Amino acid sequence: MTNDPIDIAEPEPAPVKQTLYHKGRGALANPIGRFEKIVHERDIDWNPEEDSSPKTQFLKDTTQSIIAYNNSPDVGFNASINSYRGCEHGCVYCFARPTHEYLGFSAGLDFESRIMVKEDAPELLRRELSAKKWKPQVLAMSGVTDCYQPIERKLQITRRVLQVLAEFRNPVGIITKNFLVTRDIDILRELAQFNCIAVNISITTLDATLTPKLEPRAALPKARLEAVRLLSEAGIPVGILVAPVVPCITDHEMPKIIEAAVAHGAKWAGYVNLRLPYGVKDLFEQWVREHFPDRAEKVLNRIRAMRDGKLNESKFGERMRGHGIFAEQMNQMFHAACRHAGLDPNARTELSTEHFRVPEKPEAQLKLF
Repeated sequence: MTNDPIDIAEPEPAPVKQTLYHKGRGALANPIGRFEKIVHERDIDWNPEEDSSPKTQFLKDTTQSIIAYNNSPDVGFNASINSYRGCEHGCVYCFARPTHEYLGFSAGLDFESRIMVKEDAPELLRRELSAKKWKPQVLAMSGVTDCYQPIERKLQITRRVLQVLAEFRNPVGIITKNFLVTRDIDILRELAQFNCIAVNISITTLDATLTPKLEPRAALPKARLEAVRLLSEAGIPVGILVAPVVPCITDHEMPKIIEAAVAHGAKWAGYVNLRLPYGVKDLFEQWVREHFPDRAEKVLNRIRAMRDGKLNESKFGERMRGHGIFAEQMNQMFHAACRHAGLDPNARTELSTEHFRVPEKPEAQLKLF
């Protein structure tokens, strides 16, 4: 654990409404949250050059529990851990952006520049796993925001959470788009001994010129493939997610992504079609018109064709895939790409809870003497 200091301030209210391009950020604006009643506007003398890229703030999250539960039939887990709220990767399409609005922030620039940090996550997890009511089950990490976003390199909260999971031998599935996951190969290898780990690397595109626009602070495609290789060679079960698939921008890359991933050691693959809940649809529409003006309408119309004429469909069973001829074409492409690469489209690593244990506390061990 590093001793380098980092400023973690108390949360500040009031998202600011903006509409200009910000270097290193995915969102082009900071629209008011859907729960807010007061809009804050810039002063008439404000100079945009003075705020061309918002500085990231790290704010203390004082939550008293770390395991969150869901009842969605569309995801492969019931319980998850999120060490951070908000994500500095800044992926413009991120479905988690609207969760920041519950904090009084914006789903736009606030989501990627005001990061809530759960400093006590490892201690909270230890307490919850030790409770008699805990039923051993697979925990997901990055079910909402990436557990290996840039600040993790310094804070190492995810690493300490994994150390707790290894102590208890509780299974965990990780989803990330950051090469930083390879830092923790030592702990992941320990979990693998008890069939308690599966890592999913999210690869959206192989185009290194597109990533800085689409996912500005995430690892470049080459680094993500290298993460797959290193994890695989270390004996850690690893697969990839082509997620999200962006119509008319990244969809054609699916076969090449899967082929490259398998060549680097991926044992399974999955995909999710782009979904744009709440304010994300407006942020994405602004983004696509800015970066791809020549095909913006085609992109948006293709999304609508898979979503009953809307930019988003939240209905369970349809929100991850959509429906219609284009959604079916995407599904066929995925299965064909898997077959060509030698993958079983339904293959997944089944994790085990049979080795779960509650480690004895030091004082309990002393009683033995």
